[in-house]
Amino acid sequence: MTVLKLRTRTISVRLSDDEYTALKGLCLIRGARSVSDLTRDAVRSLLDRKEREDLLGERMEEFRLQMKGLDEKIRQLASLIDPSKIEANG
Repeated sequence: MTVLKLRTRTISVRLSDDEYTALKGLCLIRGARSVSDLTRDAVRSLLDRKEREDLLGERMEEFRLQMKGLDEKIRQLASLIDPSKIEANG
């Protein structure tokens, strides 16, 4: 497998023997070449999930603003039909 981007950063994490053994076993199960590859994939997955959560938050805010705008338009239309009801509830 060819490395497409030059890797220039390293991180260091201390693990117990049991944790390291579990990671090595997971490498075999997942088909990772090394603990480094498995860890890199896990970090990428976390970053991708964060990006999706950020995008979802932005979309939810857009939706909320649209709903607020629709609510205002409904109030305006209702006031044209029966102004006394809107003034009492508004």
